Parts: sequence; structure tokens; C-alpha cells
Amino acid sequence: MRLHKLNTQFGWKPTRPPYRRLTADQARQYDEQGYFLLENAFSAEELAEVRAAIDPLEAAYEALLREKHGGRQFINKADAITFTVHLVARSAALKAFSRHPVFSDLCHDIMGPGARLYWDQAVYKKPGNPEEFPWHQDNGYTFMQPQQYLTCWVPLNDATLENGCPWVAPGLHRLGTLAHEPCPLGIRCVDEPSETVAVPARAGDVVVFSSLTPHRTGPNLTAETRRSYILQYAPDGVVAYDPFNGETRAANDPQRQYYVDA
Repeated sequence: MRLHKLNTQFGWKPTRPPYRRLTADQARQYDEQGYFLLENAFSAEELAEVRAAIDPLEAAYEALLREKHGGRQFINKADAITFTVHLVARSAALKAFSRHPVFSDLCHDIMGPGARLYWDQAVYKKPGNPEEFPWHQDNGYTFMQPQQYLTCWVPLNDATLENGCPWVAPGLHRLGTLAHEPCPLGIRCVDEPSETVAVPARAGDVVVFSSLTPHRTGPNLTAETRRSYILQYAPDGVVAYDPFNGETRAANDPQRQYYVDA
């Protein structure tokens, strides 16, 4: 493993009580291991509304992949895995969900006041997909400063070992952003960490982890699509570095990068 070239003088910023949502054990696990599982965060009715909003948008995007891009675009592959992004800009229901008290509380407890939504995407891993999504950090795709932000991985149906639940590499988040190399499916920061933990999650749970926590998802060897909705939140004032020209831009698009508590 090597550090990202922009990762200089990084120091992990721990959570600080009082907490609105986290227990002391969850806060400790997040700081020490870079993740925790928040169980029973959402009701079946809430998830049904989220699925109903996402499903037609994902279906339209997969159709576009086939018609305009020969079935593949970057890390998207029709009939294998799709990443349907910026859904809050197209759905009032998903915009409201992104401001759910669960998320605003997690932002407050982990990053403090003034957090913004940074990114949202639905990831649908299709049936019988043998591919694993490689080990990466979210901050490896677009380097952000400060490097620490929050990923909330919401399973819309149960995420299991058989259909591609997340795996994490605990503790490596404290190094900051690692160097990533291109690979057949996206980018990769390490071939196989020395310690890995599977994180199966039921529909209604949230896998909460840092933007710096290396993670992967396994293959989907079942007959059903594994559906997840991923929402990422960053401190106000965070800037993104363009990987091609080094220029920076503020992550404050009012259509999709709004304040969570506003």
C-alpha cells in the first residue's frame, strides 16, 4: 500500500460527544475500525417508498447503457452492475429521504454541524454476477479535502454473503487516502488486506463507514438483484480535486449538495 500523492500530514479526526444517534460503542468502533452497522434504522414502508422511486430510474439508465453505450460505461455494465447517480435531483421522495433524521444525526455525531449531502447513487448488482467489486476507498475516486467524509450504505433488500454484501478492512482508514490503481472494474487500493470483515446487513439497516475505509463487495450468486442506495455526506467547505488538471471545486451544488439540516 502507498499513500495518495495528495495525502500529506493526515491525522484522523475522532468523533466527539454528546451524540444524538450513536452509542459510545458505535462511536468507538467507527474511530478505531472505520465502520459500524446501524440496525433497524428504517421501516419497511420507508424502504418501499425509496425502492419505488429508484427502480424506474435505474431501469431507464440500464436501457440507456444498452442503447447508447454498448452495454458498458466506466464501471457500469448492463445485466451485471449499475450505478445510477444524483437521484435526489430527480426525485422529491429521495431528496426527503436524504434528509431523514437518521442521516442528519449521523452527520452531527461524526462530522459536527453544517454537513452537506455530497453524493448519492443506487447500486444494483444483478443476479448471477460473479464479479467482485475491488478494494477501494471512496476518497480514492475523487480526492476530497478534508479527506474524511461519511458513507451510508443502505441495503434495500437483505445484503448477504451470497448476493454481495460489503466487506471492510478495519483500521486502515487512519492512514488517510491510499494510492489507487486502475483495474478491470474501476480502481483498487490493495489486492487483499491482512484483516477483512464481512458486513451482512438487513433491509432497513445502514452500514456506516468512513470515506477512508477500504471496502469491497462480493459477487451476487443468487437469482435476485442486490439493491443498495448509497448516500455520502461531507463537511461544509469540502473541495474536490480534479484528477486530470489538479483544479479544485467546492462541493456545493444546490440541486444535490445541500445542507442536511436545512
